[in-house]
Amino acid sequence: MRYFIELQYDGVAYCGWQRQPDAMTVQGVIEEKLSMLLRVPTEIVGAGRTDTGVNASFYTAHFDSDAVTDAGQLCYKLNKVLPPDIAILRIYEVGASLHARFDARQREYTYFLTPRKSPFRRFSAWHFTADLDVERMNAAAAKLLEYEDFTSFAKLNSNNKTNICHISYAHWDVEEDGTLRFTIRADRFLRNMVRAIVGTLVDVGRGRYTVSEFEDIIRSKDLSRCSAGAPACGLFLSGVKYDE
Repeated sequence: MRYFIELQYDGVAYCGWQRQPDAMTVQGVIEEKLSMLLRVPTEIVGAGRTDTGVNASFYTAHFDSDAVTDAGQLCYKLNKVLPPDIAILRIYEVGASLHARFDARQREYTYFLTPRKSPFRRFSAWHFTADLDVERMNAAAAKLLEYEDFTSFAKLNSNNKTNICHISYAHWDVEEDGTLRFTIRADRFLRNMVRAIVGTLVDVGRGRYTVSEFEDIIRSKDLSRCSAGAPACGLFLSGVKYDE
């Protein structure tokens, strides 16, 4: 039987999602505890990679097992044995062919940038004090929807088969406390792509680039043209959608 897991995690203590032989990862920790509870080695497949320090407010994964007798109880027990920075939202049975990664139709990332120092957001937002022109940042973000090739924001040596992504939404909002929230949705993302986009849009907002120059960066397909990536702490994988 195949089961889906919906979960959240604070990524500050982990070297990303994907299992690594000599590093603590979210996948590795969950597999260890799940295998312990089911009393059989159990591998899980995630919706995609997240880098070191990146968080997830909504993440999906699947695993196959004939040892699950009650998915609700398994969810409860898994939460009891997992560390406090990983939370299982629910576990439920799905069709045997549904794949957490390959069947995902849309992924959403959210990035938080705060103008005020906060002891409570030091691991969940980028503390950035310079004045930013949010209207200009949104004008630049809108240009992302007009292109498909995002080589300019793709980390080198990532072994991507293609740098084509279809972005359907990209927008900055200002919350009541002044925190800036950037939301971006696409069918897929390249490694480090969102952080590179955020860093470059912030440079648009502080006047380093014009909107036209930002568009030139996209068209150039040259990673050296974009700004340094935004810190990992402010980035959250916030949504994964599948066909009904």
